[in-house]
Amino acid sequence: MTLKLFYIDSYLRETSAKVEDVEVEDGRIRVLLDRTIFYPEGGGQPSDRGVIKGEGFRIEVEKVEGKDKIWHEGKLIGRSPKKGEEVELELDWEWRYENMRQHTGQHIFSAILKRMYNSDTTGFQIFPDYNKIEINFDEELTWEHILAAELEANEVVWAGIPVEVKEYEELPEEISSDLRKPLSKKVSGKIRLVKIGDVDLIPCGGTHVKSTGEVGFIKVLSFYKKTKNIWRIEFACGYRALIYLNKLLEDYWISLDRMANKNRPLIERVEELKKEVETIERQKAELRKELWEWKSKALLSNADEIEGVRVVSYIESMEMKDAQAFIVYLVDKNPNTVILAAGSNYVIFAKNKNIESISMNELLKEVLGEVGGSGGGSEVLARGGGFKAKPEEVLKVAKRVIKKKLRG
Repeated sequence: MTLKLFYIDSYLRETSAKVEDVEVEDGRIRVLLDRTIFYPEGGGQPSDRGVIKGEGFRIEVEKVEGKDKIWHEGKLIGRSPKKGEEVELELDWEWRYENMRQHTGQHIFSAILKRMYNSDTTGFQIFPDYNKIEINFDEELTWEHILAAELEANEVVWAGIPVEVKEYEELPEEISSDLRKPLSKKVSGKIRLVKIGDVDLIPCGGTHVKSTGEVGFIKVLSFYKKTKNIWRIEFACGYRALIYLNKLLEDYWISLDRMANKNRPLIERVEELKKEVETIERQKAELRKELWEWKSKALLSNADEIEGVRVVSYIESMEMKDAQAFIVYLVDKNPNTVILAAGSNYVIFAKNKNIESISMNELLKEVLGEVGGSGGGSEVLARGGGFKAKPEEVLKVAKRVIKKKLRG
């Protein structure tokens, strides 16, 4: 069993230990030690990072896992350590300390949400830039709810309340009844409780700061509904909160600087821009309609008439999505009309729905049978692509096939 020094002193940054087992593969190494300052991933808190070193080797620790036996995994530089060898351990303290601040901040925030809204925290995870919790809340969660809880949580932070950790072989009834959440039946062995004054009392296996003041401050970044009554809240504490807010402000000022009117607030500039875009979109739609009308007249004037059906065939320069929109417009407006259009890597066959003697999907299958490629569609519209023939050749085949079908 690995002695967990991070539980004895979570501020211990360096120590020595003895190697108990080693696994090496492709430059990666896993080391089991008799004791460790490295916290293993668990309870929503990521594992520690750092270095394990000895004479002739260095291990850059990237992942730590395990409960009774804690394995340290990372990149091996130099020779492989041997069983029984003494090694030196050094934490990436900035990474550890920020995770301690985030985890303690989560305890505070979750306790306030429980007190104010009777919402239990059902999930928690620390990411490199922010944290997330999930809470149950039956109503519609609003920024008013969130900001009120955030303010209360920061009052706890700024009060500098001691954070105490105690272990119990068995919980006394008077303590058990004060827990924010009932003790899970899965918990076995010693029970580790984290207590923050009269704000929070809960079992937890993570590492925490000694005082709420070390959290710095708590800032909610976003929230949204995940399921019917489960809400996900993203937040950050301390240095990470400051970095996140600085990035948001940088984005804010750069965005505002790119506006024609650079005066605050940004939301007013965005609304102005939206109105301009809406006006442009209306004008664009009007111009598109006018263009389609002229293009339709030009194409129809050169159409072939076969058994009372106008067959329009042409090379299209637009992308397939835009070409299809135009073709649907053309056939809908013009009865007894079939369109055969070929682009650089696609074909679209379409007809007015009043023509019952021919299926566009069947036409496409027969054409692709000669020129290759794949595709599909319906009675009135079919699309294909992947053929090796040139668009002109594909249209030539399509015109020959449709003439045959229309003439019976």
